[in-house]
Amino acid sequence: MELLAAVIAGYRGAADAERAAAQRAYMRDQFPYLGIPTPERRRLSKAALKSVGTGKKPTTDECVELALHCWELPEREFRYFAIDYLVANVKYCDSTLLPTVRTMLTTDSWWDTIDPLATRVVGPLVTADPALVGTMDAWVRDENMWVARTAILHQLHYKAATDEKRLFSYCTIQAAHPDFFIRKAIGWALREYAYTAPDAVREFISRTELSPLSVREASKHL
Repeated sequence: MELLAAVIAGYRGAADAERAAAQRAYMRDQFPYLGIPTPERRRLSKAALKSVGTGKKPTTDECVELALHCWELPEREFRYFAIDYLVANVKYCDSTLLPTVRTMLTTDSWWDTIDPLATRVVGPLVTADPALVGTMDAWVRDENMWVARTAILHQLHYKAATDEKRLFSYCTIQAAHPDFFIRKAIGWALREYAYTAPDAVREFISRTELSPLSVREASKHL
C-alpha cells in the first residue's frame, strides 16, 4: 500500500476545486473529482511509482488489492489510476483478475471506466486465457448493460486476431437493445473491425437489422 499512499498524497496535493466542479458537471454530476487533468495526473502517477520504485512485477493478488482500494476512494481520479495500473500490468496477471474487473465494471459505472477496462484489461485477459471466451459469451447476455458492453468491446484491438463469428454474434444478440451505450458499442466494434475486414462488416450490416446509430457508427470508414 506504499504505492497507493504515494498516489493519494500526490493527487490530493494537486487538487483544484474549480476544475473539479467542471469535471463533475461534464460527467452529469455523478462522481466527485479532485480536478486533475489527465497529463498532470499521469505525471503524478509516474512520480509516485518512481518514489516507491521496487521494480518488481506485481502479482495478480497485488493488482486486485490496489484496484479494490482505489475503487473505495470517492474521487474518480483514483479509479483512473487503478485502470492505468492494470493496463500496464495485465500481462503479469492471470484470469483470476476477471472477477475483480467485473466488480469495477459494475460499481459507479460509466463509459470513462468501462471502455478502458473492456478493451485494455478484459481483452488481453481473454487473449491470454481462451477459456475466458465462455465468460464473454455469458457476459454479452448479462442484465447489466455495462457488462454486456464490455463483452461487445473486448475484441476492439484484436485486428486480424478478431473472432469474427463471435463478434457478429454478439452484435446480433444485442442488436435490438434500446440503450444508447449498447448501440454505440456495436457500431464502434464493427467500425474498428472494418479496418481489418471491410467486406465482411459491410455484408454483416446489409443482412442484420441494426439500429440506425449502430449502422452509422459502423459505416463511418467503409
